[in-house]
Amino acid sequence: MTTRAHLGEPGPELEDLGLSAELLNKILARTVADVRGCTDLDAPAMAGFMFWSRCNRYLAEELIPMGWKHTQRDSILRVIHPSMEFAVTALSGAGGVGDRDALVRSKNPKGPAMARLVENNGQYAFFTPDEVRYGRQLEEMPTWCLLYKRGSKRNGLKSELSLPVKMNGQYVDEWLHRIIWDLPELDDPGSDISLLDDPPSGDEGPEVMVQFLGGN
Repeated sequence: MTTRAHLGEPGPELEDLGLSAELLNKILARTVADVRGCTDLDAPAMAGFMFWSRCNRYLAEELIPMGWKHTQRDSILRVIHPSMEFAVTALSGAGGVGDRDALVRSKNPKGPAMARLVENNGQYAFFTPDEVRYGRQLEEMPTWCLLYKRGSKRNGLKSELSLPVKMNGQYVDEWLHRIIWDLPELDDPGSDISLLDDPPSGDEGPEVMVQFLGGN
């Protein structure tokens, strides 16, 4: 069952966004399978960087046939819903990912492009479909984050889909909605949470801190 954490009125479920737990679990499982191929002979950060890149790639591969679009503008990998109402990107997290009562913080600070995107989420998250249909720009689309936490064989992988709305300094620390679903055990043997999971600086990928903001 999908659960939600939100401010104010109840937020959307995965189905409202044209997504499903089954689809996201499939994407995460494919990503884990790829990362299992990394060995000690790869670059030290290879597994973490591959996880970030492949997760975004498989999002695009699964959703483009359904009418979604893809962009790498500002080096932020995103898929855009056919309605042009919102986008989705994947990035790594640490802490209580998948636990709506816990704090979560992803690993790497990001630059001004991500800051603008997150701040615009709060401003444009409630535009009507007509306002979206007539001239909304890419940076004005709310961008959801498929947030994942790579674990170990003991605690597996955690994930959630969250909508950031405020960035203080180089870190996002306010979220409008968090959607959590049942994730099967996806072991990521040999992963090390100290390794790089997405680009460390600039705007290659968003850096996110998640905070539970209340609600039932």
